Amino acid sequence: MTLAAPDLLAVRLRALQESLAALPGLLVAFSGGADSAFLLAAAVRALGSERVLAATGVSGSLPLVERGPAADFAASLGVASWTPATHEIDREGYRANAGDRCYFCKSELLEVLTPEAERRGWPVATGTNADDVVAGFRPGIRAAAERGALTPLADAGITKDQVRQASAAWGLATWDKPAAACLASRIAYGLEVTPARLARVERAEAALRAALPGVRDLRVRDLDDHARVEIDRATLAGLDAAAQGRLREALAAEGLSVVEFRAFRSGSMNDLLADPARYR
Repeated sequence: MTLAAPDLLAVRLRALQESLAALPGLLVAFSGGADSAFLLAAAVRALGSERVLAATGVSGSLPLVERGPAADFAASLGVASWTPATHEIDREGYRANAGDRCYFCKSELLEVLTPEAERRGWPVATGTNADDVVAGFRPGIRAAAERGALTPLADAGITKDQVRQASAAWGLATWDKPAAACLASRIAYGLEVTPARLARVERAEAALRAALPGVRDLRVRDLDDHARVEIDRATLAGLDAAAQGRLREALAAEGLSVVEFRAFRSGSMNDLLADPARYR
């Protein structure tokens, strides 16, 4: 018998709660995004807030604008936050920015978080969902798996849409939060990831968000001395020549000329890889 969508979600949520309740506690690798926020809330429901820790790695790749809301969300659940520094920029593979950059970033994160988890006798879990597992281009998932991280959402078969549905039903403020990948994801493969590049992208996006009140999705894709700006379709549709001119001026202040404005698409930088299958 094929279950209706609400019934299927209920089954998967039960499976998630049962798997979490069987744990001694859980250290959640908490980015502040919708997936890890939902996992954090589910863990609190299953284990109680005192047996859950929200761990957010802090480095130049995490936008400043994301840090406060992440801490506030954890606090709203009564969960303690831990914000260790991560140093992925010290890893040659991360700086080289080939197609496997995320592998080195996630390796750094898990290697920073694991000792604390082991001290508590708890496992580490990421917010990887069932869609991520079949997406075909997730080097970071491989790095986390190699280091023993749990993926409760994926194991329960919970998809991104179901994360949002359940988050809305639970009253989580993150239910419709736009995707917010790390700043390094804005830098074209093959260009070295440096603190200066990360900071430039962060400043550029902050300037454009200030100029575009209400914009939902926004990326400044750093292609070296020029940029591609990606904006959600609704905002892009209302972007006339004068508005584009103002945005170009804002980016020129960061040493970036704009090649084009286009609709936002998550993972679009992967199109620039000559052989993406190599990194899967």
